[in-house]
Amino acid sequence: MAERTRTPVAGPAPELDVAWDLARHALPVALILIAVSALGWQVDGVLTSTFAVGVVVLNFLAAAALMAWAARISLAMLMAAVLIGFAVRMGIILFALFAVRDESWVIMPLLGFTLLTAHLGLLFWEMRHLSLTLAFPGLKPAPNKETRSA
Repeated sequence: MAERTRTPVAGPAPELDVAWDLARHALPVALILIAVSALGWQVDGVLTSTFAVGVVVLNFLAAAALMAWAARISLAMLMAAVLIGFAVRMGIILFALFAVRDESWVIMPLLGFTLLTAHLGLLFWEMRHLSLTLAFPGLKPAPNKETRSA
């Protein structure tokens, strides 16, 4: 069993495809969150929500890049990278929050709400686009034109 965890994972890296798809889906979510923030808090709300959505997208892209890198080394490295990477990324997010907390444009309750809403909203939205099978790991394959017309 120990030998299986030392061998690299062969094949494409679906986590990168999923993360880029999630980043693409972040645009409409960001527009909604930013519009709602603009209504309630004007320019400061826009800046706060834009910062929060940027942190969320960077977090997902960093997670995917770390997993893709670690999977090429071994399953044990993948597991360690996921566990340690999560803790490190949460620390970086916390550091980012502390770095901007005293800025005049930051509205902390809105920042926390946007971080939480964007993380969960994007994860649930992306679940609809995932194929959780071994045949097509990652994103669901696009349907063929012949398949749709039949």
